[in-house]
Parts: sequence; structure tokens; C-alpha cells
Amino acid sequence: MSCITVGIVDYGMGNHASVIHSLRALGFRTKVSSDPAVLDNVDILLIPGVGAFPAAMQALHQRGLVGYLQLQACKQRPIIGICLGMQLLASGSYEFEYTAGLDIIPGKVVAVGAGKWHIGWNTVECHAPDSPLQLSDGEAFYFNHSFCFRGPAEYQIGSSRYPDPFASVIQRGSVVGLQFHPEKSQEAGRILLKNIITELAAYD
Repeated sequence: MSCITVGIVDYGMGNHASVIHSLRALGFRTKVSSDPAVLDNVDILLIPGVGAFPAAMQALHQRGLVGYLQLQACKQRPIIGICLGMQLLASGSYEFEYTAGLDIIPGKVVAVGAGKWHIGWNTVECHAPDSPLQLSDGEAFYFNHSFCFRGPAEYQIGSSRYPDPFASVIQRGSVVGLQFHPEKSQEAGRILLKNIITELAAYD
């Protein structure tokens, strides 16, 4: 596990400090960069995110990272998206106005509900017994979002309710998205992050 290096994709919109702290506490190495040459030399790519979808996609385009991330997904490189980073994996978002996403996991990002903001602790139900999420079935994690993923059920391996069900964990091959913040979810978050990274690093 100590040999695994996680590359945090730096596009100017992410809480890098807490993510780095959690990863290093778990024994992983970290690199923060927007340079593909640097990101090519890590084991797993992690897309953090805090803010609005349109601004995030604009920032990714400005840094030439959209095509890069899409290519890495096609190569089946392990990628993890957290919160807004998960939403960016989708085909597009209706936040403010429709904005095309990375289109790595088919689906769209829509409002949780009119005037609603989902913030605080909520449990996650696992729908994929053969995934690392199974070990965290029923655990509570910290959420802070007003938009959520809607897409094919085959990619939704975990769900939560607020008050209606929504996808809180999605996966397509070696790409995983977490709507919550594992780095802010205490022990449950650390365990899940460790399990996901360890499994994805061995993805073939």
C-alpha cells in the first residue's frame, strides 16, 4: 500500500489539504499537479472538487485536462472523483445551464430538489456486493451538495436518500465517483478510501 501514489488533479477547485492529509495518513504517496507529464507517473488519478460544475469544466478546459482525463479513462487508468469531482465524470450538468462534462460515466447532474441543499451525515447503501463499497454498507459519510447524478442503474453501486434515493457512489470499470467527502468522514471515510484505492491500484 505504501508504494501507491495518488495524483491529485489540480484545476484550481478542490480542497487539496484535507485530501492530502487523509491519503498520507493512510500511507499513500501524493502528487498535486495539472501537468499530464507528472500525472502520467502516478498509480491513481483523483479529481477533487468544491464549487460549480460550469466553472470547473472551464478550468479543466483551460488547463488542457479534459481530453487528457478522457484518454486516461479509455486506457482504463484508475480514476476517483470526489463530490464535484464525481459530478464532472458525468455526460453533463444542468447547474445554472447545461454544461458538457467529461462523459466518462454516462449520466447527467441535476438538482437534488427545488431549493434543497444536502449537507451533513447520511448513510450509503451498497448495491454491488463484489465492490469495495460492500465493506462500508450502511456506514454514514459527510455530504455537502445541491446537485446529484442521474444515470443508468448499472453504474450506480451505492445510494443514499434525501429524502428520495440518489446515486452516492458510481463506478464504470476503473473509474469511481463518490458524492460525499470521504476525507471528512472520519474513520468510515478513511476505511472506504483505503479499500477503493487499494482495489483500483490492482485493477486490470
